[in-house]
Amino acid sequence: MSTSNLSMIGKTFKKKAERKQTKAKNILFRECGIHCSCNPTRYIMVANAGLGTGLQEEELLELCSTYGEIEEIVMLPGKSYCFIIFKNVQNASEAYIAINGKMKITSSDSGPLNLVYAEKVPEVLHSWKYKDKPSGLILLEDFVSNEEEKMLLEIVNYVVEMQQFVTCKTLKHRKVKHYGYEFKYDTNNVDKDSPLNEPLPSECNFLLDRLASRNCSILTTFPNQLTVNQYQPGQGIPPHVDTHSAFEDPILSLSLGSSVVMEFKNEDGLVIPILLRQRSLLIMSQESRYAWSHGITPRKMDIVPSTNGNLTIQQRGQRTSFTFRVIRNGECDCKYQKQCDSYQRKNKSMEPNIGNELAEKLETHHVHEVYEEIANHFSETRHKPWPNVVEFIQSLPFGSVLVDVGCGNGKYFGHKAGLFEIGCDRSFGLTAVCQERGFEVFNCNCLSIPLKSGIADGCISIAVIHHLATKERRLRAIEEIIRILQPDGKALIYVWAKDQERHKKSSYLKQDRKNRKDGNSESKPKKVSNDGVAGENMVSSVLPSLPVHTNRTQFQHHDLLVPWKLKPGQNSKSETKPDEQNTSDLVPTFYRYYHVFEEGELEQLCGMVKGAKIVSSYYDQGNWCIILQKS
Repeated sequence: MSTSNLSMIGKTFKKKAERKQTKAKNILFRECGIHCSCNPTRYIMVANAGLGTGLQEEELLELCSTYGEIEEIVMLPGKSYCFIIFKNVQNASEAYIAINGKMKITSSDSGPLNLVYAEKVPEVLHSWKYKDKPSGLILLEDFVSNEEEKMLLEIVNYVVEMQQFVTCKTLKHRKVKHYGYEFKYDTNNVDKDSPLNEPLPSECNFLLDRLASRNCSILTTFPNQLTVNQYQPGQGIPPHVDTHSAFEDPILSLSLGSSVVMEFKNEDGLVIPILLRQRSLLIMSQESRYAWSHGITPRKMDIVPSTNGNLTIQQRGQRTSFTFRVIRNGECDCKYQKQCDSYQRKNKSMEPNIGNELAEKLETHHVHEVYEEIANHFSETRHKPWPNVVEFIQSLPFGSVLVDVGCGNGKYFGHKAGLFEIGCDRSFGLTAVCQERGFEVFNCNCLSIPLKSGIADGCISIAVIHHLATKERRLRAIEEIIRILQPDGKALIYVWAKDQERHKKSSYLKQDRKNRKDGNSESKPKKVSNDGVAGENMVSSVLPSLPVHTNRTQFQHHDLLVPWKLKPGQNSKSETKPDEQNTSDLVPTFYRYYHVFEEGELEQLCGMVKGAKIVSSYYDQGNWCIILQKS
């Protein structure tokens, strides 16, 4: 290759690197209000890798720690960049020279890391502080001796179970053993009327005396339920709160064989990691037991504080947990009402206190009539199917009958050859769209599906049941779905979740920027007219008063009205005409009724359906989802 060609290639690479540096500097200032530095500092921004790209802290720490001591790694939720704070400028400079534009985190990455020096890093309230603990949490180090640890590990005769948490889609193979009562992973509960024949091992009898010797008298009675889990490196537990009505306060967990980091998260999104060292006893009491979820992220290593206050990587080994609980007699009376299943059963204020007749009027006014008005615009926004729904459809055998209850514009049809697909929807406008596309659909209310019992091999109902205004009507809709299934047939149901930030921002919240641009965000509660359109008159006094949700924000209420703003000139009866796009800014806003579901609420509802078995349940992009099988 000639010298001129090499020179041209060199200039091209230099320009590309300069563009990347400029882009990184702009992001740093625009989103963080921080200037970059022309001179080396101990603060380095990784401009093209972060939580938003799937980067794990331990991966970055492993790459960078060879160049010197690292004080902290700052990861921002949903961002595709992060920050490294080195102990001194020299170490940071060595890492910068070696990594910038040259090294990847993994061989599959699209390109090398792009680094810039920063004057400082943003302050992040969610940053993990290992010295902090949720209120009521106690951690006793070296609770058992090496000899006791060995003895406890040898007494358990495991069985391999398929474990399923209500917050997790997939089933996990893990060695487990229950004593006293079996812990049900599909409901995070126990059957209090079915004790096991095998009581807690006598080798655990030291527990109360040992607590007393450590000046911890938090347990007044000896536990009568024990779950022993064996975790291999890479395994974890989905975030969850142990069911309030099932167990007393506190819950104790003894970590044997290996250390691990357990993450605690409260309703405000604050995450606190707790390092559970080998042979330590974790005591979750009061707020930490009732109001904080706890879980273990599946991975093979953890970021932990080193002895000198920096961060380091700790490989996980085979860990065994002994979780001790006391079965609760009666209902829970704690003050943490949002997480308490006992409170939610007793208190009916979670949804409007309305009868069936008023519920019908509410659904007619704020669901059926609204969808007739917005049908074409709604259809235009519904193109991409949810991958997990498509996966469910594709799992059906060749020749199966699939019924889509609430089929909308039919976006879930045609994803597998050899299926006989039938759809139904209450909206005449949406079924018309389906018929134009050649799909077999008909109009009906999901509370009464005009199909023979046992006709379907599979059934889906995506974002439908949350439009029903009472628990009884939602239950009836699920019962109808199960009725039309043949024995062993399966149904997949999706409903909106109240929590839109369970693991990270849902796609619904991520659209906030586009929403603001379109002017579709209501910052203040609107008055709603009798025809369901924004106006000066309130909704008819016959209907219950409901809060109006601010679009693309976290839900604050269980039952609410969600705005939908039409495009100019758009309605269900005429397509948008190009010459009408800018004729008027007076675009109508319609209000759809929703009941958004709490964690576990969908499982509890489906558990009331006779002849239905919960196969799995999971959280998917702001939705609670469940697969049922007809027995």
